[in-house]
Amino acid sequence: MKLKFKIKGLDCANCANALEEAIGKIEEVNSVSISFMTERMHVEAKKIDIEELVKKIETVIKKNEPDVTITLQ
Repeated sequence: MKLKFKIKGLDCANCANALEEAIGKIEEVNSVSISFMTERMHVEAKKIDIEELVKKIETVIKKNEPDVTITLQ
């Protein structure tokens, strides 16, 4: 399953890289790509409940970058 998100509040490309690494550690996530410039995040994951996966991603984001928000596209 492929999901697209709008990501707001990233301060730099290094922050995007750190979030990619952290989100990539979520068991259900196969791959993640964050573009700091376009404020987009693409996640490829195993087929699970989308709401559950979004909550897990949001938890990781809040832990690493508290000011960052995401919106499912």
